[in-house]
Amino acid sequence: MFFSWSESESLEMFGHSKHRGSGSWSYGDDEDTYARRHAGTPWCAPLKVKHGQLTCQTPRGERYKNVLGTRCKVRCSRGYELQGHSEILCLTSKQWSGKYTCREIQCPKLDMPTNGGYKCTDGSYYNSRCQFFCSPGYALQGDRSATCQAGHRWSGGRSMCADVEPPVIKCPSVKDRTAEPGKLAVRVTWDTPEGKDTADGILTDVELTGKPPGSDFPEGNHKMSYTVFDRAGNKATCRFSVRVTVRRCSPLSTPDNGWMRCDGPGDNYGATCDFRCLGGFELQGSAARVCQFNMEWSGVETTCSPMKINVAVRSAAALLDQFYEKRRLLVISAPSGANHYYRFQMTNLQHAQCGLDLRHVTVVELVGVFPSQIGRIRHRLIAPGLALQLRLLLQMPQNSFSMVLLDKQGVDKQRYAFPVTAPEIFTTIDTFPVRLEEMQLQKEAGHSC
Repeated sequence: MFFSWSESESLEMFGHSKHRGSGSWSYGDDEDTYARRHAGTPWCAPLKVKHGQLTCQTPRGERYKNVLGTRCKVRCSRGYELQGHSEILCLTSKQWSGKYTCREIQCPKLDMPTNGGYKCTDGSYYNSRCQFFCSPGYALQGDRSATCQAGHRWSGGRSMCADVEPPVIKCPSVKDRTAEPGKLAVRVTWDTPEGKDTADGILTDVELTGKPPGSDFPEGNHKMSYTVFDRAGNKATCRFSVRVTVRRCSPLSTPDNGWMRCDGPGDNYGATCDFRCLGGFELQGSAARVCQFNMEWSGVETTCSPMKINVAVRSAAALLDQFYEKRRLLVISAPSGANHYYRFQMTNLQHAQCGLDLRHVTVVELVGVFPSQIGRIRHRLIAPGLALQLRLLLQMPQNSFSMVLLDKQGVDKQRYAFPVTAPEIFTTIDTFPVRLEEMQLQKEAGHSC
């Protein structure tokens, strides 16, 4: 192809004028001659495009692509973009009409995910692939990778590192415990476990379900747990047990005609059970038994047998010793069985036998005047000599009615010169200190009239 120009345009384009001494131009050369003279001659600097291609057109299809009038179009390779002129022309100044370069496409810097990062194959340049990762304890959410594309844009990059892993906690190991003697609970302590967060290491709260360490735990298997929370709201729970055992003996039975009082539940290791018998009965066996470590009771079996009164003793003191700490005595003395005070008193007491037994009272009758006096304890007769000793020991007159009330220690508690009703006697006995304890025991055992 050949371009045609006017004379002035041609001379300007070729960098010459018609003035004399102007080098290669001489009058007589027309434009065609000048063009033929320089046809096919390299004029502008050779073109090179790094990371691109050139498409050039010369005026006459010359062998060189940098002759005068050559027009070239610049195209960049994939991944590169043109900066400068996309089309240039070889001018008469032997310079190309513009500048150009192919620069590699670059995307903006990716945002670094908090608690994570990324690795790229070629930085932020075209076709570079960046792989996202998270710090230990965090999980990647969103795009796993991003690639730099031709439009200066990443194919992804909406990624974040979230703390989704629960923290770690290990509960204490508490050994089984056995209650000490006389106790039904054990004080148990342990070290509070320290949780660990797999992400930033920060825990916001630790919750305990159950009793805190240092508490008294009763018998049984107590389920416990600790729960820890991290800043992301994740939680972890561990569980453990506190097992408390109380060594126990086989339960004891209350003896017939008696009662039993035990401390605590009455069958645990160290428990003591005390036994008492009702009025008119004597305790046989152990008065107290203790539950031992081997879960066996100390002592021997306890029973309450009818009290055996020996009236064949030689002295009044020996007779009274049989009642010591067992029975109270109400001694009634009268000059004869016909004494109206005596008859009234005995009639009144006959209807109150239950109340007398409930209060552990034995009635002793001394009737008559020496040498024909006689004594009686219910159906057992007391010899005249022993009856006289009782009167003398208790300083009771023979010729008039009198009564003496003795407590279980043999102490003279009350004297009466006239008959009294059973309720009056009971009221007096119920004020004795030992009697208050008896009433409580009888109430617990359900003994009443």
